Amino acid sequence: MNKTTINRNLIIDKSFTPVEYDPDYILMVNNLKKYFPIKDGLFANTVGYVKAVDGVTFNIKRGSTMGLVGESGCGKTTTGRVILRLAGEKTAGQVLFNGEEIYDKRPREMRNLRTKMQIVFQDPFSSLSPRLPVGEIIGEAVREHGIVPKYEYDDYIDSIMDKCGLQPFHKYRYPHEFSGGQRQRICIARSLALNPEFIVCDEPVSALDVSIQAQVINLLKDLQEQFKLTYLFISHDLSVVEHISDAVGVMYLGNLVEYGKTEDIFKNPAHPYTKALFSAIPVPDPKAKMNRIVLEGSIPSPANPPSGCKFHTRCPYATDRCKQEVPEQKEIETGHFVSCHLFNEESEV
Repeated sequence: MNKTTINRNLIIDKSFTPVEYDPDYILMVNNLKKYFPIKDGLFANTVGYVKAVDGVTFNIKRGSTMGLVGESGCGKTTTGRVILRLAGEKTAGQVLFNGEEIYDKRPREMRNLRTKMQIVFQDPFSSLSPRLPVGEIIGEAVREHGIVPKYEYDDYIDSIMDKCGLQPFHKYRYPHEFSGGQRQRICIARSLALNPEFIVCDEPVSALDVSIQAQVINLLKDLQEQFKLTYLFISHDLSVVEHISDAVGVMYLGNLVEYGKTEDIFKNPAHPYTKALFSAIPVPDPKAKMNRIVLEGSIPSPANPPSGCKFHTRCPYATDRCKQEVPEQKEIETGHFVSCHLFNEESEV
């Protein structure tokens, strides 16, 4: 039986319904929640929770890329880390990888699963050990997990580095001797060396120059085609997400407000927040008129989110219903889901 709630200090969501495994999807995330306790007082009592991820649901098909976008602090990175079980225990929900709940795995089982689920971090410098040469950084986990026999180890590391655009002599150098783009290639090589099936790319190009961003994006696409990889691509850059993703999820304050195929989301954004977010995409034409949608107010605190729809404090279409009732996720067209009261049986926008 799947564990839907780990933290005993929280109320169990009785409305939660487990999903059945669909072999078309490598990853199935169902009503995933991650709350961080707020401690206060002499005895560090729990006085509240930061609802970083608050009921996120989506599926990723094998060999595809899902982009996850949203403002800073909306919970994108936390979602990726919770999926990989890198942020402690989940609060509630399901994370099915190849049909198996990863939070039901024992430490030994989880250790074996780590090779199939990898991550490329945002900052390529801080995520690499300054005390180890590149060859050891890439090969440390390969040796630990016994990916290849000892006599094939050196050739295997050279092969992985070559696939990521690195030269064999680079393995004797240290991270500080490389540029930002090269360091990110090292991070990608480290993940690729374990022969994974699924990789979380946590803003892998945000710290790079535009020309280098294109090279890294093309590298990720080439590796995906060659090794049949599946990506969860977290980014602020909507143009990059449009280029690399097959599906897109838009997050706001811990919730997934819109989800669908990339073409549908970019051609027909439905949620008011998605429309405002996409209106900020720069157009490479100085004569083009920008119809920018400026949201009023600031993002509420995830420790004290608004009741009802969390976006109602900034939404120009908000009604009394939005302030009181949490919107359900509705399918407005095939594969295009929106969580908004404007889309119901009686009305459309």
